[in-house]
Amino acid sequence: MILKGKQNKEITDVPKHIAVIMDGNGRWANKRGLPRTMGHKQGAESARKIVKYAAELGVKYLTLFGFSSENWRRPQSEIEDLMQLLRQYLRSETAELHKNNVKLVVIGDKTAFDEDIIKLINNTESLTRNNTGITVIMALNYGGRYDIAQGIQAMIAEALSNDEIPEIGKIEESLSSYLCTAGIADPDLLIRTSGEKRISNFLLWQCAYTEMVFTPVLWPDFDKNDLIQAINEYAQRDRRFGAIKKSGI
Repeated sequence: MILKGKQNKEITDVPKHIAVIMDGNGRWANKRGLPRTMGHKQGAESARKIVKYAAELGVKYLTLFGFSSENWRRPQSEIEDLMQLLRQYLRSETAELHKNNVKLVVIGDKTAFDEDIIKLINNTESLTRNNTGITVIMALNYGGRYDIAQGIQAMIAEALSNDEIPEIGKIEESLSSYLCTAGIADPDLLIRTSGEKRISNFLLWQCAYTEMVFTPVLWPDFDKNDLIQAINEYAQRDRRFGAIKKSGI
């Protein structure tokens, strides 16, 4: 499939699943002499647009790293602003997501959030559960190490109930079904904005063979053309998953 985006850029291979570390909101605000809250607000607007663009391009799954388990270390005032922004997003966007046939799934430890946020998350997930368009996975209070640990815990509990310890190969084969992303294909492409080149405890198990693209663009400035550019870079990669080309090269 060949699609054209802004500036006539062609897309030749659209990933089934794109994951995004949305980084740079604070720096975007600082560059403009604005409070960090404004950066987060603009970042939320970018997320809304990227969901729309990804759906238009035929992406099936889009995972957005919205709030990590490490983000609780930020100043309390910023955390409160982020929580309020999350409330506003869920209240204002749920109907629009449903209208556009978008399915929303939240991964991570939701128990740390206030009760009203948990209710909003549950309401959005319930309302959009049967939608058949793009699936948006929002990672909230999520950490890759936590995900693996809780998956192993669930696997151990099941093994004890069955009085049978699985072999290493079986554990590796089955662990994905115990993770927060159970039933969701692993990401084909991971994009991180703002120039940082690390995955920051995000989807550690799931990204074993994910292609990664790091862009200097700050998240609030990330647009459809940047998304297309990242996809085109992905399309040029040779994904062999540890094997070799048929030519042997």
